[in-house]
Amino acid sequence: MKTKSKLLTLLILSASTAAATAVINKFVKLSASSKNILSDAKSLCYKWRFGNIHYTKSGTGKPLLLIHDLTAYSNGYEWNSMISLLKEQYTVYTIDLLGCGRSEKPDLTYTNYLYVQMISDFIKSEIGHRTNVIATGASSALALMACNNAPELFDQIMLINPESLMTCSQIPNNHSKVYKFILDLPILGTLLYHISVSKQSITEEFSRNYYFNPYSVKSSIIDAYYESAHLGESPKSLYASVKCNYTKCNVTNALKKINNSIYITGGEEMDRINEVISEYQKYNPAIESSLVPKSKYLPQLENPNSLYQIIQMYFL
Repeated sequence: MKTKSKLLTLLILSASTAAATAVINKFVKLSASSKNILSDAKSLCYKWRFGNIHYTKSGTGKPLLLIHDLTAYSNGYEWNSMISLLKEQYTVYTIDLLGCGRSEKPDLTYTNYLYVQMISDFIKSEIGHRTNVIATGASSALALMACNNAPELFDQIMLINPESLMTCSQIPNNHSKVYKFILDLPILGTLLYHISVSKQSITEEFSRNYYFNPYSVKSSIIDAYYESAHLGESPKSLYASVKCNYTKCNVTNALKKINNSIYITGGEEMDRINEVISEYQKYNPAIESSLVPKSKYLPQLENPNSLYQIIQMYFL
């Protein structure tokens, strides 16, 4: 009887803990999106086969597609400071990749191939012409692979702080597969996700890694990224896929084959940025490069005017 009583008590406590955790998860989600910062009356929707894609279009001239970094809290807000500068010369498109920002976030495993297809399909459907592309961080590899698969859709390509070729080449291993299984759990996985993308965690990421001057990080930017991380049906699905390397792709062969003009830029204060550029130039010596002063990982937010000057110089 004592054993049964202890077991019943344990089950009750476990159920209570699970219920309390579920309530906390729901509260966090509602609280994060309460400011509605990312709402945009001018937003457009591309109805892709795996989910609706949020995008914006502004300006006139040659098309220019801006692709944000690939993290659970990344979104088109990354380009807000650049749009006003670029729209006088270009028809500027920004997209929220599937699983990001205001786009749909279905519960699935996100892969590099999925995004390569998404980028190509978007250009065909919504732009309809060869386009210049600027991509950030982990999305740089996706843009290169998409260009390698369908070069007729792309003109010039600019990469902002692309990942090292070794980082791009990582693949899921047994450890990452176990971790993804845990993250996919409805209650525990969601709690771990909320801890990983808490406002404090995002603030620390910006202060330590994204900005050269941590004191210039605006609270509105943190709020926008925090909101982005909690919108949609299953925001943690992309986090699990990225964290466990399902979105990585080896781009060395693509670099060798691509005939499109490629330019790499990055924050002057980024660790190893010159080494990364040299890695890419080893496989494609035609790649040009320069650095954005007084900036780190996101010069488009920290020093948009200097980045704009580089874009003007490159996209003649």
